[in-house]
Amino acid sequence: MSIYILGIESSCDDTSAAVLEDTRVLSNVIANQDIHRTYGGVVPELASRAHQQNIIPVVEVAIRKAKITKKQLDAVAFTRGPGLLGSLLVGTSFSKAFAMGLNIPIIEVDHLKAHILSHFIKDKPDKKTPALPFLCLTVSGGHTQIVRVDSPSEMEVIGTTIDDAAGEAFDKAAKIMGLPYPGGPEIDKLAKSGIPDAFRFPESSMPGLNYSFSGLKTSFLYFLRDRLKEDEHFIEKHKADLAASIQKTIVNILMNKVKRAVNETGIREVAVAGGVSANSALRTAMQNAADNLGWNIYIPEFQYTTDNAAMIAIAGYFKYLSGDFASQNIAPYSKSRF
Repeated sequence: MSIYILGIESSCDDTSAAVLEDTRVLSNVIANQDIHRTYGGVVPELASRAHQQNIIPVVEVAIRKAKITKKQLDAVAFTRGPGLLGSLLVGTSFSKAFAMGLNIPIIEVDHLKAHILSHFIKDKPDKKTPALPFLCLTVSGGHTQIVRVDSPSEMEVIGTTIDDAAGEAFDKAAKIMGLPYPGGPEIDKLAKSGIPDAFRFPESSMPGLNYSFSGLKTSFLYFLRDRLKEDEHFIEKHKADLAASIQKTIVNILMNKVKRAVNETGIREVAVAGGVSANSALRTAMQNAADNLGWNIYIPEFQYTTDNAAMIAIAGYFKYLSGDFASQNIAPYSKSRF
């Protein structure tokens, strides 16, 4: 008998709802909040207000697109954290009330684990899923981690950033260059017409499998500050080359640690997840590693790279199978507990 899970995602500025039948996606609806572009970043208060406006229609559309009724749902899975607390409160409160009205259980989901488990969504009959155990580079605007995955419930962070995330480095570089928000995709777009070796920036050397990106951001800022003293039009003249060069540096830093993790663990099943997994240079680097080093790689569809409720629902599905339900007095958390 099929299990129907409604997933709710509201960790940042996207309101999303999805319905899964076991591991198959029936619907995955996302409402974006374009208002934040005006401010060059997410404004938490505006985000939480927009979630309040969006969550009911988004859920209604998701259920309608799934061609089921509310009474067919077996559970509601929601993002408990990490994320913006005000945004999370909207999703958490709605999930509790919605599930209570249907007399079905609620399932709390960690946002980062959900990104990893998105690789088990069966949206295509021939889709390959990672064999256990596997390594996953989880990389976004707020987090950069290498995770060893032994099962859907057993994961261990074996490497993490000690300061800034890779996605934050992309966004900061873009902001320094005067590019619109969000900056990561703008860097990627510009880099396609630039020369990756035009400029060289220092790659951090952290012990073990940990990352650091704060030094790179500072180096990039000082580099441009000095060049602009010599030529006030330096950025405009070299925008594509700057984008390609900073992108290459960030991807190199990411991949060097992943290669080390593979060598240390002997695990050659390697996945990537999170918002930065949409970056074309990182995808190419992963494919090159697979071709040259014999890895089996798993790169998500673009629709599962950004925040979405389908990944929350798949994580909820695995928890449902083990009877791991949450209580009605559960509260969200803003910082990662993973």
